Amino acid sequence: MNRYVIETKQITKVYNPRSPFFALDHVDLHVSEGCIYGLIGDNGAGKSTLLKLLAGHIFPTKGELCLFGETEEKTLCNIRKNIGCLIEYPSFVPGMTVEQTLHYYAIQKGVPDNKKISETIQLTGLTEKQHAKCKTLSLGQKQRLGLAVALLGEPQILILDEPINGLDPSGIIEFRSILQQLNEQKNITILLSSHILSELEHLATVYGFLNKGMLLEEISSEALHEKCANCIELTVSDAEKYAVLLEKIFPRENYKILPQNTVRIYKPHETAENFSRLAAKNDVYITKMQTLQTSLEDYYIELKKRGDVKC
Repeated sequence: MNRYVIETKQITKVYNPRSPFFALDHVDLHVSEGCIYGLIGDNGAGKSTLLKLLAGHIFPTKGELCLFGETEEKTLCNIRKNIGCLIEYPSFVPGMTVEQTLHYYAIQKGVPDNKKISETIQLTGLTEKQHAKCKTLSLGQKQRLGLAVALLGEPQILILDEPINGLDPSGIIEFRSILQQLNEQKNITILLSSHILSELEHLATVYGFLNKGMLLEEISSEALHEKCANCIELTVSDAEKYAVLLEKIFPRENYKILPQNTVRIYKPHETAENFSRLAAKNDVYITKMQTLQTSLEDYYIELKKRGDVKC
């Protein structure tokens, strides 16, 4: 079993003690060495707060943070040299070139080897832009430069906050390829947040679901795939009538009525044949039937609903 390189124990961040707002509420996070951890949550769920806390930009109200097995604050400051961060939109001096910017941050990080800068430029696909001024870069190129800065010093962990936000489809694919290469070839552990859940499905090996400052669940991609059991989707002549039949004949079924007379049945207890027979016996015509896999978006929404009930 891989060790945890990041672990939090009941980490809590409270703003305005007189009228407490829990940005993080007793979060227990576990990030294993070598994984790509996808942190999922709506705006305001606490994703950026958690990443800033791990990076040392802010401090918890209470709870314990453990990096590479260490918890003492002075030790954590030193350990964070092994962490590269890209949190929120990267900001650079407009008149400096890409190469000058990397030299500037290399000095700050104590990276004397200019060869490392050249390697980082090549790895992040900025070779053609290395002499371009930052003010001329597109959003995607600035994201690449932010990643390049985070990679200076050869970190063992990358913490990335919405790194593909604002990128076009080809930029997302290229950025994803870079992250996969870093993870597979250099064994860099990556913790990233994203609101583009479908993109995380291509990257993450572990998921953490945040809602209103609380970590609802941590689950591996394999376990998530198993839990997202197949669902059956039927397009029928009368969805309302068919829903009444489901309630009466198959009351255990969890279903949802969708537009255009479509009924989706989640984790069905009955077979597709039984659903078809139910329609035929009651003069409801099925024009289309298909088996689907529950999406990450659907799983997240259902998980949030259960979390809200607990609250």
